[in-house]
Amino acid sequence: MEEAIQAGLAELMVGRDQVEVELLSAIGSDPEHPVMVQLTVREENENNFAPVAAATPAASVLTEPHAAPTAARLDEPQDVPAVAKQVLEKLLRGMGIRSQVVIHRDVEGNEGPDFVLDIVGADLGILIGRRGETLRDLEYLARLIVASQTHSNERFMVDVEGYRARRERVLRELAKRMAERVRQNHQPITLEAMPPNERRIVHITLKEHPNVKTQSIGEGDRRRVMILPK
Repeated sequence: MEEAIQAGLAELMVGRDQVEVELLSAIGSDPEHPVMVQLTVREENENNFAPVAAATPAASVLTEPHAAPTAARLDEPQDVPAVAKQVLEKLLRGMGIRSQVVIHRDVEGNEGPDFVLDIVGADLGILIGRRGETLRDLEYLARLIVASQTHSNERFMVDVEGYRARRERVLRELAKRMAERVRQNHQPITLEAMPPNERRIVHITLKEHPNVKTQSIGEGDRRRVMILPK
């Protein structure tokens, strides 16, 4: 069950304290019996982080015999950023991509990751993909492997030459502009469909706004953020 939860957290790019966990399948005696859990992200609204129905898909993994780490391994202190860097570099080598991975630890704000792994090199557009989908998948794989090796709660983000940092700035500016329009016109505005991590940026940006509030609507890939007057 813990492996399934960690897989879901890695996919959603959130911390354990930001989700509600529900066990969907019973855990049988067979060690290869699939365990399925549903993680519901607490999205920002007027009051606080509130559960949103059907906010996320369920994440499932197969539990394998002897998969649990030993007590000695859990007690060993590990440099999570260093482990994450090694894991990402190995993934990139396996993809045949020549690049370097730089660790950025000076991440601003309490809502963001603990550190960023920035991939630098030439012709890395293939790692980003449409609307950053390939980059999110790469980050998901890296987070899953690092979580299984370190059992750490440290969160990290994978970026390509600052792409996601630039995208975050664009989203924050967009959120502020749309909030001002809602304030002036007193009419709600619905933004384009976004993945969970980008919707979260909008929610956090407008969290303390005195005149507007946000909520997510829609399902799956069509889920959007709506900005409404308070």
